[in-house]
Amino acid sequence: CVICGFIPLMKTLLLLRHAKSSWEDGNLADFDRSLNARGRSDAPRMGRLLAQYELTPDLIVTSAARRAATTAELVALAAEYPGDIHYTDELYLADPETFLDVARDTPDDVARLMLVGHNPGIEELVTGLAGRDERMPTAALACFQLAIDHWGDLSDETAAELLHLWRPKEL
Repeated sequence: CVICGFIPLMKTLLLLRHAKSSWEDGNLADFDRSLNARGRSDAPRMGRLLAQYELTPDLIVTSAARRAATTAELVALAAEYPGDIHYTDELYLADPETFLDVARDTPDDVARLMLVGHNPGIEELVTGLAGRDERMPTAALACFQLAIDHWGDLSDETAAELLHLWRPKEL
C-alpha cells in the first residue's frame, strides 16, 4: 500500500513462456525470431486473462529475444500493465537458477512479478516449484504464490503453491 508503506506478505510469481514463434526465415538467428500468427493471437489473450483475474503484474522482466520481448509487450498491453518492461539477456534460454537469480534482484515493493522466458528452463522451474511435472507449451502462464516476504529469500526450496496454470489451447 502506497499510503501506509505496507509491503504485502507473500509474493506472486507469474512465469510465462513466450508465444509461438515463426520459423519462416531460416536465415534469422534464433534470438531474432518473431512471433507467428498464433503467437500474435495467444499473447494478448494471456494478457486479457491476467486483467480478468486481477493479476496484472507490478513488474515484467523478459528475455530480450525478439519472440519473448514481443510476447511481453502484447501481454502488457492487453493486461493494461502501467509500468516499464525490463529486457534482459539473462533470461534468454535461462536455466531455472537464472530465473530465480533475476527474481531475487526484484525490489520488495513488487508484490507480483512476471518473468517471460523460454523452454526448457521455464518448464523446469515450473515443475520444480510445483513439485510435479507440468508442461509449458508456448504462451503458457503459471501463477505461483510464494511463502516469502522478500524476493531475496527466494530459492528452489521456497514453499510455492501453483495457483493456476493456463495453456492457450485449453482456454
